[in-house]
Amino acid sequence: MPQYKLTYFDLRGWAEPARQLFHLSHTPYDDVRVPMADSERSWEKLKETTPFGQLPVLNVDGKFDIPQSAAICRYLARKFGYAGKNEQEEAWADAIVDQYKDFSVAFKTLIFAARAGKPQDELLKIRYEIFNPSRDAYFGILDGILKKNKSGYLVGDGLTWADLVIADNLHSLEKLKALDDDNEIHQNLKKYKEKIYSTPNLEDHIATRMDTEV
Repeated sequence: MPQYKLTYFDLRGWAEPARQLFHLSHTPYDDVRVPMADSERSWEKLKETTPFGQLPVLNVDGKFDIPQSAAICRYLARKFGYAGKNEQEEAWADAIVDQYKDFSVAFKTLIFAARAGKPQDELLKIRYEIFNPSRDAYFGILDGILKKNKSGYLVGDGLTWADLVIADNLHSLEKLKALDDDNEIHQNLKKYKEKIYSTPNLEDHIATRMDTEV
């Protein structure tokens, strides 16, 4: 069996779907977490030896590194049977994750502004002029896919890595109070997230993991 080492910060973040893929497939791995409290010093030591100078990175058998979260998850999903059941489903899973990454630009803009301690009026401007329009377009796309597919999953009739990526992002958005109680689409997506999180072999991981803001 291959030996895996996944290195990321002590967040859910970009590495969480990969961790879930290991958990779902009952595959042991070394979960290396760089403490955020010491991230600057620790990261400087890692940066010179990390592909593209960023995290997460997956090392396989001590022989080669895979950078970039989507590449890591796609690689593991294919290994463990969560990439899609045919080429068309694989392509759709890729496309949905790409759509999420488009939205993440607005998502990160708001998160980073809040972490930087920007004034409240500036945060509100970002939320209403940048984040909310991007969120609404993103949610509309996801809701449309789920209504058309009817299986309860984003792709085909079973769980794929796209579901893991989207559900974890929805969890982050819920923690940030970006899902409205009086919005039907928001509540549909919350129910979808709960379906994914209730997946057998995933529930115990969700219940015991470090549940960070993102």
